[in-house]
Amino acid sequence: MESTTVFAKTEKGQEEMEKRTDGLNLRNRRVLILIDGKRTINDLRGMNNDEQLPDTLAALAEGGYIKTAEVAAIAYPVNPATIDTSLPLPPPAFRDISSENNPENLAKARNFMTNTLKTFVGALGTSSLLDRIGKCQTHETLRATFDEWYRAISSSREGRREAEGLRIKLLEVI
Repeated sequence: MESTTVFAKTEKGQEEMEKRTDGLNLRNRRVLILIDGKRTINDLRGMNNDEQLPDTLAALAEGGYIKTAEVAAIAYPVNPATIDTSLPLPPPAFRDISSENNPENLAKARNFMTNTLKTFVGALGTSSLLDRIGKCQTHETLRATFDEWYRAISSSREGRREAEGLRIKLLEVI
């Protein structure tokens, strides 16, 4: 999780704040109270001073109480099995490469996408995407696989936790 990631309460999180229906433990409830859609993880760490903050945030996200602010804006479901791939992703902020097609950055981006897919999703479930990524010879063709890569990463529990940080790192070279 990037230290600059911002979380917002989901509808379920708002309801838990009002009604206390799920009986969250004290640590999770404290963190949920602090989440306002504006504070970064660093802000929360400064306010909470809890070494288990990443685990607490992950538990709240898995429970459907919070989601990243950017993802919250487009209302992605928390359960990866129910992700509606027809929902639009936020447009990636690709850097300008109009005057250059840097082969080194292209190779870095291809390797990054391949390694993250293998790590967070597995090669078996993403073999066709891995093949297409491997065949990309330009930044433009690699960028065409970006949304599918992001959805695949977000489909696993660990990948969902790291998706925004991985997205930011990839956008630096793609």
